[in-house]
Amino acid sequence: MIGLEDRRNLAHDIDTAHDAGARLHLACEIAGIDERTLQRWKAHAAGIQADGRPQAERPTPSHALSADERAKLLSVANEPRFASVPPARIVPMLADEGVYLASESSFARVLRAHGQSKHRGRAKVPRPVRPPTTHIAAAVREVWCWDMTYLPAVVMGRWYHLYLILDLYSRKIVGWEVHDSDDSVHAIHLVKRTALAEGIATMATKPVLHGDNGSTLKATTVIAMLHWLGVKPSYSRPRVSDDNA
Repeated sequence: MIGLEDRRNLAHDIDTAHDAGARLHLACEIAGIDERTLQRWKAHAAGIQADGRPQAERPTPSHALSADERAKLLSVANEPRFASVPPARIVPMLADEGVYLASESSFARVLRAHGQSKHRGRAKVPRPVRPPTTHIAAAVREVWCWDMTYLPAVVMGRWYHLYLILDLYSRKIVGWEVHDSDDSVHAIHLVKRTALAEGIATMATKPVLHGDNGSTLKATTVIAMLHWLGVKPSYSRPRVSDDNA
């Protein structure tokens, strides 16, 4: 919806371009409106007017619920057996009894108008979700990423398991092992061997080790080893530069 002042400015700019020799439909296309829209704006004898849709008086639909029907609907929705039930269940339950008061959307609309549509009965208030922690790697051995990948074997249906740790800054593979089974013991051995090879014990600030939510990498024994090494585990997906795109 284009405001009155913007309408007048657009119409003035289009008229200026048209008087200078530009084709009217091309000038309207560049302005982002249709030629018929410009004609409709100029159809009023008093000049360009504001959009009348927000102030339009629309008649009440003939099938709209009356005040008594809305009150009856609200009363039924607040009965003890329906107090904690959403409209999607109230309407079918009434239908089983041979009663029809309104559609699910009408129930929802009336409840919303009276502030009863958010949390009915024992429904819990949704908890705010904390955004994932952002880890920025400005040098090597600050943020590591690790994962377990399946590698197909020669035998059909058989897989090997690649455990790999990658330095986020340098993209260097700082540790990897291949095993024939998926076990947290392999993850413990890999992270311990990698920490020793990279000299983590001598660092004042230990790296962050980020992984997915796989059960192997989140095992209690793995977490215990990371804490013993001083490595901070991270299992939330890191935000990237195009998350808000």
